[in-house]
Amino acid sequence: MENRELDSRRWMILAASCLVNLCIGSLYAWSVFVRPMAERLTTTTGQEVTNLAIVFTLANAVGPITMISGGAIVDRIGPKWVIRMGGILFGVGMIASGFATSVAWLLVTYGLGVGLGVGMVYGATVSNAVKFFPDRRGLVGGIATASYGISSVIVPIIANALTSVRGITQSFVIIGAAMLVAILAASIVIEACPQGYAPSSWQASLTTVSAPIFDLSWRYMLREPSFWMMISMLLCGAFSGLMITSQASPMAQDMVGMDASSAALVVSTLAVFNTLGRLVAGAASDRLGAVGTIRLVFVSSIAGLVLLSFAGSGHSVPFVAGVCMVGFAFGSIMGIYPGFTASQFGAKNNSVNYGIMFIGFAVAGFFGPTIMTMLYGAFGSYLPAFFTAMVLAIAGLVLTFVFQCQQSHVKTH
Repeated sequence: MENRELDSRRWMILAASCLVNLCIGSLYAWSVFVRPMAERLTTTTGQEVTNLAIVFTLANAVGPITMISGGAIVDRIGPKWVIRMGGILFGVGMIASGFATSVAWLLVTYGLGVGLGVGMVYGATVSNAVKFFPDRRGLVGGIATASYGISSVIVPIIANALTSVRGITQSFVIIGAAMLVAILAASIVIEACPQGYAPSSWQASLTTVSAPIFDLSWRYMLREPSFWMMISMLLCGAFSGLMITSQASPMAQDMVGMDASSAALVVSTLAVFNTLGRLVAGAASDRLGAVGTIRLVFVSSIAGLVLLSFAGSGHSVPFVAGVCMVGFAFGSIMGIYPGFTASQFGAKNNSVNYGIMFIGFAVAGFFGPTIMTMLYGAFGSYLPAFFTAMVLAIAGLVLTFVFQCQQSHVKTH
């Protein structure tokens, strides 16, 4: 009887988790905030501030800290309180960012506050949701992460409108306060997945034969060669997406000559394809397998980067098409990995294991925007950054074949 009640309630828990992820996904609207905030800081400090990429870079880099520590806490006190603590950190950090008078202020409030809050909340919602759906890991991982990505469709438009009418400070305050209230309200519905839970109508299909017999702790996971290949593939897959997401609005204005409103629309379009990638690839991985789906994702990323390399002033079609393909590939990787990690190392410790796996994302989040900024500053062009991302995507594609060979070797022995 208890399982049957959970079978119904798990969908409500998933919906609440998606609402929470929708709120914290506003982190990816940063590129819309960049120029208005730079103008504010220039006026406040009296010194020209042109580059705030380091703030977004830090926010992405610190996420795994609270994903891992929060994952350990989830196992003790449950996801509800972890989500609440992370939500407060996120909301207060967002509100305080609106009053920033220096880059250092932003690094503390947005880089650390918002970044650490996102890591804590995201790790708890995604890993817990995947545990409730052992029968649909890929699909649910895609849905949970897609709700995170869809925020970038909505918030940039709202943020752009708010900023033009109310100014950058009130824009941060209004968005931060609204997200905080929504996260706290949704957390009421969320509960921990009981250990060993399985839907009453579900029977392990033949595709789950490859699932691990034992639930590996993070210590044992780190000893597995498959872990190091998986985290490397995640890094290679997330690099181009994070690089372009962090600078999508300035890129649209500098490369193609778009105005701020059109550039904000490009950011939202990128986010739509980011979201579609999470849904489509998450569901596809349940049927085609995670590795086969990831292989197709790298092909899409490479094709998108090639198109971006041909874009220029007055050539908006290849630019938008390239951004969409890279966004789709980025979202796909993020949608696949929660279920991929659970299926490879077990669901029991997935809160911590996925947090550790997410370090690959954080490394990409640091080096992607940083390398783009450095190369653009050195060459005055985005082309070297696109070529760098292409090399990593090709490396990731090669790794999918190495991973498959390694898994085949393990099975035969």
